[in-house]
Amino acid sequence: MPRLHHSDPTGPGIRRLGTSRLRYLDADGRTVTDKQLLDRIAALVIPPAWTDVWISPDEFGHIQALGTDQAGRRQYIYHDAWRARRDRVKFDRAILLAQSLPAARRSVSRDLAGSDFGRSRACAAAFRIIDRSSLRIGNEQYLRSNGSRGLTTLLCQHVTITAADALFTFPSKSGQEWRSVVTDATLVRFLGAIQAARGPRSRLLSWRDPRWHSLTTALVNDDIRERTGGELTAKDFRTLRGTIAAATSLASRDGGEHDADAAITRAIEHTADALGNTRAVAKASYIDPRIFDRYRAGQVLNTRLSPESALLRLLES
Repeated sequence: MPRLHHSDPTGPGIRRLGTSRLRYLDADGRTVTDKQLLDRIAALVIPPAWTDVWISPDEFGHIQALGTDQAGRRQYIYHDAWRARRDRVKFDRAILLAQSLPAARRSVSRDLAGSDFGRSRACAAAFRIIDRSSLRIGNEQYLRSNGSRGLTTLLCQHVTITAADALFTFPSKSGQEWRSVVTDATLVRFLGAIQAARGPRSRLLSWRDPRWHSLTTALVNDDIRERTGGELTAKDFRTLRGTIAAATSLASRDGGEHDADAAITRAIEHTADALGNTRAVAKASYIDPRIFDRYRAGQVLNTRLSPESALLRLLES
């Protein structure tokens, strides 16, 4: 792996000009003509719609390019080696989460079984929902900018309660409707009580002390860190769930799928559906690639064990 350098996007770099006919200027304002440099820029596949584009003059810079997308957000393109390093850390975090879940779930069950509207119970409900359904955590910025919601920005009207089920339906990322069911009688009792106390247009995950307060992204992530004893966040649940979904799909085809590539493709599709992502995003961001290596070597998830235990055993083999 190459030795990378820290990029400074506020410093000198290469600028992109034009729309249909792109050209590039170096830090001195001269047109870039060097073929090797132009080939490197082309390989970055910078979206044409990006504006205010900065490109690293250093081929080993950890940030290779950044620009502003059509929604006004700054977006980054990282060096492949930097992304690989970050991916290793990300999947290691998912494994830490799997190891910590048994104790964390016991803590959640204790707090959720209460009868009050305290913050600990609301946080326990948030943990249980993320754990069971892999909802994105959501934040106020996404709600304001594009109307998409996540766990912390759901209203009471976004959940339908039955005897033991909570059906979540709401506008999610990229305009998709999220739809998932969590079966948990203790959770349902809490959510039903919140709905009765607050009304359909109020925030679902909230607590009273003595006024009502809404759970925030920061509070939920702080609670996750406290219960798991590690520097983990809600996003790590989606990484873990994505990896388990792919591994479970592959295990169900063990011995019945002669084409490994076809089985892996179906596993990626299954994961994308479970997480509400595209196949490309599911594969690149939410599935530990070691799952596919194990499958090609003839090793699959032991479905007789709990999903987390089976995953840990598979990756330790």
